[in-house]
Amino acid sequence: MNAIEVPLRQLHAVVIGTSAGGVDALTRILPSLPSTTPVPILIVVHIPRERPSLLTEIFRHKCTMRVEEAVDKADIKPGRIYFAPPDYHMLIDRGPQIALSVDDVIQFSRPSIDVLFESAADVYGKNLLGILLTGGNEDGASGLAYIATCGGTTILQDPAEAAASAMPEGALKLMTPTHVMMLDEIAALLMNIANTATK
Repeated sequence: MNAIEVPLRQLHAVVIGTSAGGVDALTRILPSLPSTTPVPILIVVHIPRERPSLLTEIFRHKCTMRVEEAVDKADIKPGRIYFAPPDYHMLIDRGPQIALSVDDVIQFSRPSIDVLFESAADVYGKNLLGILLTGGNEDGASGLAYIATCGGTTILQDPAEAAASAMPEGALKLMTPTHVMMLDEIAALLMNIANTATK
């Protein structure tokens, strides 16, 4: 797969959504990214709402990029990975800043991938890359379609590789993504984005 079709130098942010099997999938694509990665990466993983998230601790020890749990009203900075906290929707607001919300559960989930994707598309438009990975429901499908409608680039994990295929298959019912890729290809694409910082 030739990743240069994606307009890497035009990207201002990456958003990723995943559910069942997502920690393993993210472990294959995030740790190799350097601290000089020139864009922020904002991630929603479906996790139990009633328990503290261990995602930042897990990935802080795996990644060279700075890993943070999202905080309301925090400025979004390049070179950082932001995870949505449990029981809060994570939105992107003008600034750009993070906004946290306790609005209604969507697709049985809070945080919702759709909420992140749609708010990010409103702020970043064509300068956004949306990536939807493995998951057991269809949260993220309409959000990924909205990113495409706003001119952004969309990447879908190949359902044949996904630990749970409902999420990528749900997206394919609504849209044709820019690319359907294996995890290793997604990792290579993100490395290509990171490498633009040194050119």
